[in-house]
Amino acid sequence: MIKNIQLKNFKCFEEISIPLSNLTLMTGLNGMGKSSVIQALLVIRQSFQQDLLQVGSLALNGDLINLGTAQAVLYEDAIRDQLEIDLITDSGVRINIGFVYDIRSDILQQSIHNYVDSQKTNIFLESLFTDHFQYLQAERIGPRVTFPVSENYVYQHRQLGKHGEFTSHFLEIFGRNHKIISTLKHPKEPADELIYQTTAWLGEISPGVAIHLTKHANMDVMNLEYSFLTSIGRSNHYRSSSVGFGITYTLPVIVAILAAPPGSMLILENPEAHLHPMGQVCLGELIALAAAAGVQIILETHSDHILNGIRVTVRQGKCSPEKVAIHFFSKIEINGRTQSRIESPQMDKDGRIDQWPDGFFDVWEKSLEKLL
Repeated sequence: MIKNIQLKNFKCFEEISIPLSNLTLMTGLNGMGKSSVIQALLVIRQSFQQDLLQVGSLALNGDLINLGTAQAVLYEDAIRDQLEIDLITDSGVRINIGFVYDIRSDILQQSIHNYVDSQKTNIFLESLFTDHFQYLQAERIGPRVTFPVSENYVYQHRQLGKHGEFTSHFLEIFGRNHKIISTLKHPKEPADELIYQTTAWLGEISPGVAIHLTKHANMDVMNLEYSFLTSIGRSNHYRSSSVGFGITYTLPVIVAILAAPPGSMLILENPEAHLHPMGQVCLGELIALAAAAGVQIILETHSDHILNGIRVTVRQGKCSPEKVAIHFFSKIEINGRTQSRIESPQMDKDGRIDQWPDGFFDVWEKSLEKLL
């Protein structure tokens, strides 16, 4: 598990160290640096996949992320034109890479490329670099008449795609032969196969929903349809484009969480999008359960309901507060320079949080105060 990431002169950060836990929740106003932390992890993975990290280079653009030019990545007010990314695992393995920015060619030239291996364990065995990894960006695929298939992404590497575009194909292949972590089982569904548990958890968002998949091999597409329980039985099947947006938009998030084995890593951006508050709370509970079972989840969210779902799970004793890290991102002016700041409220075993910085999930209270 990655336990810490340190960044120097990377995007909006001059220098910052961010502790990571089983569940790391990052929140704050827009443009404060949350996405930059995620991008640092993604550019490391992307560079490894392109066989560049192994020789000390960064792939700024690729399948996972497009960061543009070297100048766009270097911290704008950098005193020294040197960028560093440093990762440390819980087993003491460390990777530290650094680059000097060449303004004439607008490239990053390698200056540091160190591996510190205190446990004789290859850092490239960490989930960040393996198929035990999923990244779902904020802009996921919505309802469609058809969805793509990919033998390479899905069958070979068990990936959902960064937009969740291969979720239907993933369920078609693994839905009935992949058994989920027992502590993630929905209380109303005894079967532990992925398809049944996905349906049960999706039912918390839309009660009575069922998933129906059809693969058209000759066209390399999937049909995703839903049916619903009615007073007289189950309804007809409806294509996803005829059903509420939030169901399909959330499906990849639920599948990613349920399909993750212990020791894997999930990076989730705004999983609450298009969800009713009740569904957001339920999703927060599922995220906390997965983290408690050994899945490392890095979560960017603006939802107090997601946070409250996590707090409830901790309060119920289903997730230790030590497995939850909360980071609130803001900016501060120091000597006439704007710098990113991270505050890290702590949660206790009752789900209580020890500090609430200004702007940290306090909009409801501020609005209520104005109304009163």
